[in-house]
Amino acid sequence: MSSPPAAPGFLQKLGLFDATMLIIGTMIGSGIFVTTVSISKDVGSTGWLLLVWGLTGVMTIIGALSYAELAAMMPKAGGQYVYLREAYSPLWGFLYGWSCFLVIQTGSIAAVAVVFAKYLGLLVPELGTDPDNERNILFQIKDVNFSLTLPLMSEPFFEMKNFVITTGQLVAVGVIALLTALNCRGVQEGKIVQNTFTVAKTLALALLIVVGLMIVRSPAAWSGNTADLWGGMSETPRYAEVTKTVGGAGLLAALMVAGGAMVGSLFSADAWNNVTFTAGEIRNPKRNLPLSLALGTSIVIVLYLLANVAYVSTLPLHGDAALDQQARALEKEAAALEDAKDAAGAKKVNDRRKAILNEATTYERGITYAKEERVGTAVLELWSPRFGAPLMAIAIMISTFGCVNGMVLMGGRLYYAMAQDRLFFRAVGSLNGRGVPAVGLVLQGVWSVLLVFSGTYDDLLDFVIFAVLVFYTLTVTGLFILRRSRPDAERPYKAIGYPVLPALYVVLCAVIMLNLLVVKPKYTWPGLLIVLTGIPVYFLWRPRTNRSTV
Repeated sequence: MSSPPAAPGFLQKLGLFDATMLIIGTMIGSGIFVTTVSISKDVGSTGWLLLVWGLTGVMTIIGALSYAELAAMMPKAGGQYVYLREAYSPLWGFLYGWSCFLVIQTGSIAAVAVVFAKYLGLLVPELGTDPDNERNILFQIKDVNFSLTLPLMSEPFFEMKNFVITTGQLVAVGVIALLTALNCRGVQEGKIVQNTFTVAKTLALALLIVVGLMIVRSPAAWSGNTADLWGGMSETPRYAEVTKTVGGAGLLAALMVAGGAMVGSLFSADAWNNVTFTAGEIRNPKRNLPLSLALGTSIVIVLYLLANVAYVSTLPLHGDAALDQQARALEKEAAALEDAKDAAGAKKVNDRRKAILNEATTYERGITYAKEERVGTAVLELWSPRFGAPLMAIAIMISTFGCVNGMVLMGGRLYYAMAQDRLFFRAVGSLNGRGVPAVGLVLQGVWSVLLVFSGTYDDLLDFVIFAVLVFYTLTVTGLFILRRSRPDAERPYKAIGYPVLPALYVVLCAVIMLNLLVVKPKYTWPGLLIVLTGIPVYFLWRPRTNRSTV
């Protein structure tokens, strides 16, 4: 009597290069090409701007080196979910996986896919995402006017004035569906797409850096940006808000502003941990997984720092002095009208400000007033006014397409691990004949598509930055717990600088989280509530045999 065929297992087809490409490919999306603008508006000076990016880089690399020990110690599919489960309990692993499925992973997939469509719309306007452009609108329900406000928040958590479906949203759905189907065919197909697009986007970012540092570099811009490295923050609206909150100006207020500004840079450098989800498919994971974490994060951080140096070497931070003064005055006037509940008057002033900035040249607008915050595009426009914008649009489309592919590929492995513990739909814990968790990939894709049509993915991602930091902090703290609870466990790699560097990472994360509670409360409470919704779900889902362990 013949035995039944063995169930398909994961195929170890990812080498060191593939794992490194997954890290680089998911870290580099569109953030590095736009986020510097919002940071510069908050911090107001070159020194603070580079400090924010530098501190983000330090935290990212220390975090990756700390994760590397856990990855080598437990090279299992699910990665961070497994580390939290083993260091604390299944509840904490589930809360992480729940948050990833609900918002973190799926929301990121939706948001980046829409960014792809947005930049495609610059080349083919009929395929754009702008709801104000009638050519983009396929379906619309006006005056929905639905909002949801949570406790401890003065602003709505969720708000929808009109329900709109655009051609750009369908493009985003097409990207998600295509890459989900491709990755269901096998990890080999997914890695080919990932490697190709990651190499292309890395070369594109490197080209932008070369253009900024060597071709269109402006001695006048560099001189002006470095003349007073730390001045200018006291004139920003964010600094004024913080001083009101803390009751005075000074270094503490400046540090709090900088900490709040790190929301953008941390998001731009996020997703490096996703590679741990694929541990079951990496050859020699005890060596290649830690090494890929170190290589991938280091390469991206170096590129990010060089890109920001290129920006401040090319464009004045605040643009033309007279233009900056006029724009600031109009901004204050609009804010005063908003405080007086004169929305119509504020809109007129803002429209006037926008018109004045649109009439200025790329150099006159500088970094802070770059069109639609596209500072990368501004650099290429100085090089080629005619082809700069289209070239950057193509580069960002390449970058975002590869980013979505990496997140799609890796996310399914997390839900597989949860299902194996009977903490997710049972079918998600199975592999198809090609060794891929296809059901999990499809479920992830369906939810991502729904988030595309909800129009709330950007807000949701803003809300969960606090939760993301909580899980990073818990995971690195778990390194200390496992050192004590499992002293004899095999550790092929040990975290560099332990215990000082991992402890420093935990402290920095904790400080930033406390700072966000004060500076940007809108980014904290909703994220915690999203995580907490997983607690009752866990107790409903948990197998009866495991109910003695929380």
